[in-house]
Amino acid sequence: MVFNNKNFSLKDGIIDFDLKDAVASKVGKFYEEDPFPNYKINDNKHTILQIGERNLLLKEFKEFIGFNKFLIEVGSGTCQLSNYLAIGTNNQIYAFDSSFHSLKIGKNFADKNNIQNIKFIRGDIFDKNFKDESFDFIWCNGVLHHTKNPYESFKCLVPCLKKNGYILLGLYNKIGRFRTKFRKYVYKFFGKKAVIKLDPVLRNIPNDSQDKINAWIKDQYTHPVEHTHTFDEILSWFKANNIEFINSIPGCSSFNNTEKKLFEKTSEATFFERILQQFLIIFARTGSEDGLFIFIGKKK
Repeated sequence: MVFNNKNFSLKDGIIDFDLKDAVASKVGKFYEEDPFPNYKINDNKHTILQIGERNLLLKEFKEFIGFNKFLIEVGSGTCQLSNYLAIGTNNQIYAFDSSFHSLKIGKNFADKNNIQNIKFIRGDIFDKNFKDESFDFIWCNGVLHHTKNPYESFKCLVPCLKKNGYILLGLYNKIGRFRTKFRKYVYKFFGKKAVIKLDPVLRNIPNDSQDKINAWIKDQYTHPVEHTHTFDEILSWFKANNIEFINSIPGCSSFNNTEKKLFEKTSEATFFERILQQFLIIFARTGSEDGLFIFIGKKK
């Protein structure tokens, strides 16, 4: 077992650690009403695989993992990624989140589709529920910026990563999230209809999918806990915790070798190149959607 803490209960097949922290409980409850992301009624193994295979990052990540590995998705939500990574492999996947309802949705999908190599755990990052060097990979995309202290939560994750293991962090960018911040004010003063006209994600969601519309609006515009970060901030996190920088999305420089794969070592570039790249996020697709950037590191 990879668990440090044996003080948990089993509820509906979900390993449930008691949430003691007020912020973790608040965020968990936030996603109870509109779980994010949600499944379509007709989703199955085939459709989830199709979604994953169309996403270059997910497809390359799954291929890079290989077989017979231990992976944890921190902040798994409804576990679509965890289920995708589990399908067709003998890897042991751990879906970890603070929302019991979201995990239940993911587990129901796994049970319905006979996906057995995945465990579902509700808990708080800060409780350090996992043993040191338990995982070959940590996927933590769009999560730490919703914790009470993103850097301290990152420090809680590092010990459970094996030596030479990889961690993928996705965080809101302080500069690149400018367009979303602007739309927050639009939503605050003019409401749902106005922000739908400005948000490219909402414009592409059919009107009859109000649950998806509401989930996206809540996640982007009304979240109770949110922080933003810079490239250099995350580089400092890596250096202080013995994590080697491998790559980022977007790259730290426009001049990096774009033919390299995501898990091949690239340059950190210069400070000015990194600043420029973060301003360019504003005008890129990710800047128009949520201003997210990704850093990939390897534990030394």
